[in-house]
Amino acid sequence: MDARAVLIQLYWAALKAVSPAPALTAALDKLPPDIARRRVWIISVGKAANPMAIAAVDWLQSKGMEPAGGVIVAPRQVPTPHEKLEFFVGDHPQPGLRSITAAKAIEQVAARVHPTDEAWVLLSGGTTSLIGAPDPALKPEEMMELFALLHAAGLDIATMNVIRKRFTRWGAGRLAGALKAAKVRNFIISDVIGDDLEAIGSGPCVPDSSTAAQVRSILVAYKLWDRVPVTLRRYLHQVERDPGLETPKPGDALFENVERRIISSNRVALDAIVTRAKEFGYDPRIMSTTLAGDAVAAGKRVASSLASTCGSATPTVAERSGRAVLIWGGETTVALGEGPHGTGGRCQELALAAARELAQTRSARGSTILACGTDGRDGDTDAAGAIVDRETWSAIARAGRDPERDLAHHDAHPALDAAGALLRTDLTSTNVMDVVIGLCAPPTAEMLQPRPTSSFARISGSFRRIIE
Repeated sequence: MDARAVLIQLYWAALKAVSPAPALTAALDKLPPDIARRRVWIISVGKAANPMAIAAVDWLQSKGMEPAGGVIVAPRQVPTPHEKLEFFVGDHPQPGLRSITAAKAIEQVAARVHPTDEAWVLLSGGTTSLIGAPDPALKPEEMMELFALLHAAGLDIATMNVIRKRFTRWGAGRLAGALKAAKVRNFIISDVIGDDLEAIGSGPCVPDSSTAAQVRSILVAYKLWDRVPVTLRRYLHQVERDPGLETPKPGDALFENVERRIISSNRVALDAIVTRAKEFGYDPRIMSTTLAGDAVAAGKRVASSLASTCGSATPTVAERSGRAVLIWGGETTVALGEGPHGTGGRCQELALAAARELAQTRSARGSTILACGTDGRDGDTDAAGAIVDRETWSAIARAGRDPERDLAHHDAHPALDAAGALLRTDLTSTNVMDVVIGLCAPPTAEMLQPRPTSSFARISGSFRRIIE
């Protein structure tokens, strides 16, 4: 197979491994038998909200039960799996008016939950934004201004959520508090490095170990404090002066009846890539499960490692490296700054930087790299990411663009599109951060020929048909 076809197959293996429904069903199968004696409410939020809700409803019905009610909040409208579950579309990647409406719907459901009931809180990536309503003491426009500021600053998701959950209606354990003394089962698909429960979805059912003083310190350290809306700064100072206004902390009694379980993560996706690569006869190696930091720097490191492996002059290594697959998992960042910028996402920016490094490296022949988000949408674009090789950089230039300028101006999407390098999958209904896969393959005559700039765009547009 062509290197690109192999990489698409490996990416698809990762997606199938983190499919939300089977993972949740397996977790529900471990519940105690007395579940049938309680009413069950479902609150499902995130990019995997609908498949998780479907799995929960199917499992209940297999036990002769029906959900008492609930709400689903996802990025896209689809039919609800049950008449008692109301469906809402939230805004993402930045919260908006639909997010506020969805947050209000959760409040209405929580008010109907009795202490003798169960509440299943099903969380996946995107939750913070999709139900991003402000704390009742704050104004929506101020919270949205803060979110936009943090997004442009290039903070990693864990640091960003330490700040964001401080100001949101349901972050920092507040949802657990609203569910009173009911039994809360929190099933989670992790989208953060290290599977930090406080960071995933801003921890709506998790105690918050951070303080208002720490939040202020982070904002100061990133030189953002003076740009934060004045009302939010006053709010932080008020909480610092009165600890009684702090978010729920570890040891708080409201968490006594809360159980949390991570049911899928980036590591599951990486392990699936390893298994599938071995089936293809490759020698797969997980290089890192904590790929982070600036996307451009990460792209350069990835490409350099792959080129070094593919071009190894050591005979024993060369024999292996000719069929090597190098794998990274994690989530990089892009700091947009205050100036104008183009269109793209962290995976596309990483891929474009990797393409530049491959083009400048003599040992990179036969090196091909896929960088994609597992959610199917990289940044605010129509692509999951891209697949690049040594020829991509020059292909962009032949298409009439300046790839160096595109990289400097965070305009990776049109640059990669011009080279036919984008991978369009549509939303995948899951999210376990990003995967980066580097493939060593001896270059074939076809691979060394200039490619039509639209060829891969056409392939990626038929993603599901190809991989199934």
